[in-house]
Amino acid sequence: MERLHDHHDAIAWRPTDDVVARAQLTRFISFCGLTTFDELYRRSITDIEWFTEQVLRFLDIQFDKPYNQIVDLSRGVEWPRWLIGGRLNIVGSCLDRWEDRPTARQPAVIWEGEEGAWTRELGYDDLLIEVERCAAGLRACGYGRGDAIGIHLPMVPETVIALLAINRIGGIAVPLFSGYGPTAISSRLRDVNAKALFTCDAFPRRGKPVNAKQVADNAVADCPDITRVIVVRRMRVTTPMKPGRDLTWDQLLATGDMAGGEARRIEATGAEDPLIAIYTSGTTGRPKGILHTHCGFPVKSAQDMCFGTDVGQGTRISWITDVGWMMGPWLIYGALILGATIVLYDGAPDFPQPDRLWDFCARSKVEVLGISPTLVRALAAHGDQWVEKHDLAPLRIFGSTGEPWNPDPWWWLFENVGRRRIPIINYSGGTEISGGILMSNPLLPIKPCAFSAPCPGIAADVVDENGDSVRGAVGELVIRNPWIGQARGFWKDEERYLQTYWSRFPNVWVHGDWAMVDADGHWRILGRSDDTLKIAGKRVGPAEVESILVGAENVIEAAAIGVPDELKGAALVAFCVLTPGADGDARLEEELRERVAAELGKPLRPEKIYFVESLPKTRNAKVMRRVIRAAFLGEDPGDMTALENPAAVEAIRQAGK
Repeated sequence: MERLHDHHDAIAWRPTDDVVARAQLTRFISFCGLTTFDELYRRSITDIEWFTEQVLRFLDIQFDKPYNQIVDLSRGVEWPRWLIGGRLNIVGSCLDRWEDRPTARQPAVIWEGEEGAWTRELGYDDLLIEVERCAAGLRACGYGRGDAIGIHLPMVPETVIALLAINRIGGIAVPLFSGYGPTAISSRLRDVNAKALFTCDAFPRRGKPVNAKQVADNAVADCPDITRVIVVRRMRVTTPMKPGRDLTWDQLLATGDMAGGEARRIEATGAEDPLIAIYTSGTTGRPKGILHTHCGFPVKSAQDMCFGTDVGQGTRISWITDVGWMMGPWLIYGALILGATIVLYDGAPDFPQPDRLWDFCARSKVEVLGISPTLVRALAAHGDQWVEKHDLAPLRIFGSTGEPWNPDPWWWLFENVGRRRIPIINYSGGTEISGGILMSNPLLPIKPCAFSAPCPGIAADVVDENGDSVRGAVGELVIRNPWIGQARGFWKDEERYLQTYWSRFPNVWVHGDWAMVDADGHWRILGRSDDTLKIAGKRVGPAEVESILVGAENVIEAAAIGVPDELKGAALVAFCVLTPGADGDARLEEELRERVAAELGKPLRPEKIYFVESLPKTRNAKVMRRVIRAAFLGEDPGDMTALENPAAVEAIRQAGK
């Protein structure tokens, strides 16, 4: 049965008076001496120094030495320097400042593993002690300011502790996807000259242990600079330890305990000292290491989390993510700066039953849940009865990022889980942004799959091929002014950074997404501009085709690509994942082809639809269309280290033969 839902251009959710009254964004607007969101947004992009100062004061960011200038643009908008002369270590704003306040006794981290048998909770005071011990242990091992240290862990409390301990000693954290293979890990660790690596013995996925230590050992064999591997005993299974190199987590902390009080201190770092290098998969060649500083990524994270998802002191926020995706560090820094509670789940979200995620949210009293459209599609396929068993009354905000929505799963989450009560705060930007370009918020009406506004402080625009603003038409998403979370370039590759974002129009950041602003001022993202299909002279975003396919009864997921065609120049080919037991026969293929033709016109009827078991995705659930296209055409797919399921590529390669 297909869902017949409201027109996608109608307003689906409006804030009630009590939602507006309690919103952190309302408090911030008043703090700035303004009265409306529009007023705030206009001023935030015309006076970036004023806006940045208001955010730093509102978030109460702690400085060891005050800055004497907000921003220095002497090297151009591509290379702004922020908070000149200021000294701060962001860990002080995450932890130390709460020490003598009531927040010290609140939970900072609540954790639950897939096994479900035991959970853990750390108060802010406990977390500070553990971070101090871990920092002292790292110093005792000889690490310090400027040293890069890898984190190859699932979402466990030790991941939070390790990240903050590395930053506490002035080191650079290098988060890595917990499911990466050895090649992906070693290439990133070598690129950044990492000195040590945090890993674990194993972690459970669908009831089976994933042998993380074995993967880490194979990776580190290629990394001569790594002198220590620190092993968290996540599953307490026997694992080989290399004498002289490997330490258990407990041994590292015990080493720190013996090092004395001085080793626990917070390193006095500059505002622009490097904090974290987050690697994203490159379209070709080696992965890009995105560099961020103490005053950049965490401040933008906390700002977006506060204004968009309405997180304040004591709010329980969970995001289904991994530390290797920017949303992992975003969650950790943002929540702790705001005095909120990070609620972590480490496991498959639909195991052992399809209601595992809802059960976890109900028991942990999650208020803000970050979830991807891909996961929503998978959970919706199991049916509504799994949601209805659980009391989700504390839930008041859904966050969503990672990919564009299709209407059906959006409506399922809004109606069947949120009962039309809970707004879906759509959020889009990237690792290089430190969060969002566009983000809905609790003060503005929401349309399905859309964004109510750009983030405050982000001078977003949609432009045509000449760089001129367009409205009501598809164009490139750009940013016209610098912002504090702007990437400080790629690790050791300035040229590639300039080429990627700044080479199209002078002094304008081009993000690489197609977007559109409608007559009411609502924004839509229509997919990556390098994924665009041009069929019979008509330009179409793959997300548009995929939404039509996913709207069919038996289709869970779809990916659309353009392939060379002698007659049309390009033809449309799609790959669909069907519900269990559905018959992917010629009749269904014809129905789906007709469905697209009816909605988009006959020239966009897919040439062929293939039924596959899964689509190649990154570990943060983005469908890798360029990999699909390359595999189908028998070309080199480029960097595939970020892929969750390499076997899916082989099935597509076979389909193309």
